[in-house]
Amino acid sequence: MIVNSTAFVMKFSEIIEKLGSSVVAHSLTLDSDNDPEIGGVAAIDDATPNTISYAESNKFAVLIGSTAASALILPPNEDLHAKADARGIAWVAVHHPRLAFAQTIALYYQPFKPAPVIHPTAVIDPSVQIAEEVSIGANVVIQSGAKIGAGAVIHPNVVIYPDVQIGDRTVLHANCSIQERTRIGADCVIHCGAVIGSEGFGFVPTREGWLKMEQSGCTVLEDGVEVGCNSAVDRPAVGETRIGRNTKIDNLVQIGHGVKVGEACAFASGCGLAGGTQIGDRVILAGQVGVGNNAKMGDGSVASAKAGVLKDVPRGQTVSGYPAIEHKVFLRAAAMYHRSYEMYLSVKQIKKHLGIND
Repeated sequence: MIVNSTAFVMKFSEIIEKLGSSVVAHSLTLDSDNDPEIGGVAAIDDATPNTISYAESNKFAVLIGSTAASALILPPNEDLHAKADARGIAWVAVHHPRLAFAQTIALYYQPFKPAPVIHPTAVIDPSVQIAEEVSIGANVVIQSGAKIGAGAVIHPNVVIYPDVQIGDRTVLHANCSIQERTRIGADCVIHCGAVIGSEGFGFVPTREGWLKMEQSGCTVLEDGVEVGCNSAVDRPAVGETRIGRNTKIDNLVQIGHGVKVGEACAFASGCGLAGGTQIGDRVILAGQVGVGNNAKMGDGSVASAKAGVLKDVPRGQTVSGYPAIEHKVFLRAAAMYHRSYEMYLSVKQIKKHLGIND
């Protein structure tokens, strides 16, 4: 996919300047005539002339030989620089090419932001406090006691329940719901269909069946949290569910009641966190990870895809499998599993040689 703006073109040297102190080296010289005009960004295998792309390592070397990009963001790798030079492609070297590419995309693309107006079809309780420069779209419903921070954007069909607080510059995308007493900080993004502050799954078994435990707590999202499409962050019976600053949650993630998540975590699609789970700072959960009731994951720990975390994970440890075990142990166990049939045949031959019948 190419992000291209024909109305906005920059010289490659201008992009280098904007990347600032991260630049290690580049192909331009004072008398260089290879300072192309860049009108957009693209993947290296989908690029067209006058676009810029990036490569992170030697595994992209073949693509450097075939890309149509006019400029590349590369690591400090002389072999890759030489390949780009041989094809006449301008380049800039940085230690983190993907980060620099993300910064470059931001030069050419900004998400849609509607004008700060209130649509006439919005239904807003008179008690709602709305700061300046707020955009409220069609068919939005905001109930009593809510507070909306400055510069917030509320897209069509959003429903905000009573006593909700929305921080400055937070964006609520279409059809999401923010339920009662939820607190959302500044610079958060809630994507389409997400539900924040929904009732936790709280039922008590009795002789007559399940008794519903009312969920009187609240949900708190600190500054910079992002929640993906159709994800849910539940409120607890008492106390709070809290998501720490700058944590990013993908689509289709379930955060149970009373969960505590630290800062700068990242949860990929399909994850589920049972009630009472405690997640430290900078924890990564890959796709479809499940974390069991009241389990704890230490700062900087990682759970690989489809892991089932049933017990506490120490700080900095990576776990895999179900039930989740240390990743290195899992790899050894997986290797043994793949050899199990071969081992079975060997044992069968030994028993036959010894005259032992099954």
